[in-house]
Amino acid sequence: MVRRTRRQETSETGLEPGALPALQIGGALRPLSSLELAAIEAHAYDILSTVGMVGLPAEAIERAIAAGAWHRPDGRLCFSNEMIRNALSRAPRKITLPGFTADRDLRIGGSRVHIGTGGAAVQTLDAATGAYKDSSLSDLYDLMRVLDASSNIHYGVRPVVARDLTDPFELDINTAFACLKATSKPIGISFCEPDHIDPIVELFDIALGHKHAFRERPFCMAVIVHVVPPLTYSAEGILMLEKAVRAGMIPQICSAGQAGATSPVTLAGALAQGLAESLAGLVVVDGIQAGSPCIYALMPFISDLRTGAMSGGSGEAAIANAAAAQLLAHIGLPSTVSAGMTDSKMVDAQAGYEKGYTVALAGHGGADMINLSVGMLGSIMVASPEAMVIDDDMCGAILRSIRGIEVSLETLNLDAVERVVTQDGHYLGEIETLKRMKSDYHYPALADRQSVDDWVAAGRLSIWDQARTRVTEILAAPHSAHLDAEAEARIRANYPIHLQP
Repeated sequence: MVRRTRRQETSETGLEPGALPALQIGGALRPLSSLELAAIEAHAYDILSTVGMVGLPAEAIERAIAAGAWHRPDGRLCFSNEMIRNALSRAPRKITLPGFTADRDLRIGGSRVHIGTGGAAVQTLDAATGAYKDSSLSDLYDLMRVLDASSNIHYGVRPVVARDLTDPFELDINTAFACLKATSKPIGISFCEPDHIDPIVELFDIALGHKHAFRERPFCMAVIVHVVPPLTYSAEGILMLEKAVRAGMIPQICSAGQAGATSPVTLAGALAQGLAESLAGLVVVDGIQAGSPCIYALMPFISDLRTGAMSGGSGEAAIANAAAAQLLAHIGLPSTVSAGMTDSKMVDAQAGYEKGYTVALAGHGGADMINLSVGMLGSIMVASPEAMVIDDDMCGAILRSIRGIEVSLETLNLDAVERVVTQDGHYLGEIETLKRMKSDYHYPALADRQSVDDWVAAGRLSIWDQARTRVTEILAAPHSAHLDAEAEARIRANYPIHLQP
């Protein structure tokens, strides 16, 4: 009897035999045993019921107490296991994250793996000179255009800060507009102030064509840091969260403790505190609007304990974020983790191996979304469009590995073996080989597979050379036309837009 794998069963729902699945289902990698999952989850519940949280704004405290929370004598706010489980029972396990256009919609949840950008880099790498410079609005737009053209990058959280804009409102408005104009894929932005959310939603309504259109198609996530580890709510983050939920935005709320600094030094302890902080966000979302869609970013950062600096490319970061994905899947919340945060300052061997194993483990661990995974250098302080297209190539191979191996009567074909070994002696001319050439195999766009002699004859081009050419081609191509020209004109007439037409 041939064993049917979980991936085969998934691929057989609505796909032709041998067709490449549109979604890659992770979760085969399980860094934690069932007993270890239960222990970390129980510890997270104990943290919230005994140590609790501080910093929640007054109105949110009233809602939490009405739902069963209480204050310790020292004022810390604690949550019962029953309160948390009730909120979990109402939280959507899977949500649709729309693109600006329906063909770019993503289904988040169930360990469907999606690759994306993220962070707030303050510099970009100049490919021509190798110099680092302050990131600008035009850099943000170019990076998002490269993202739009990258087939293995599914969504775009703002990767850089436009440091040429100093007014907080103009920064937020222009960040939203640049991301919107550059790509029709789902996007995500942060905010300097809660009061900026409503005007940005109105801008999105104009872009979509009518009032309240964004509520119907919320293509932009509100990326919100709702906690400041350890175990402290960000009061401003909570106000942003409330504004975003009530405006119809899908929030992605983030716990990013740094092990050995703002979370326990043990990876198990860091995961438990991070899970507690994620659940502390869940009860706030549930109090604002029960059952509201939300994506939970549990991103255990790692310290290099020799210096105290964050180490984004470490092996500890790789396994901790894979475990974070497993934990969130275990409790049934749509997940985001971090990967690809190489500590290398340039696109070199260190960047390659750190990005490769961190993104691969996160994907195989079943992360629904992987933030910070492409285009970043220097511990997420630097962004590079050339790094992004190289990472896109890498992610194609990683997504293929997550897809796994189809084991079926069709793929274990005894008749084919008999025919080949008694006739041609090779499988190259088989109909099945031709049929599966594209459906079963991934071919890189940049990585070189020529012989040494052919590569030398072609000019000894490195992958960096190939990436520079690819970025030049993308940025020279026509801009995306998903934003209607009349809508863009209305936006420019109503908001202080600095991006050149």
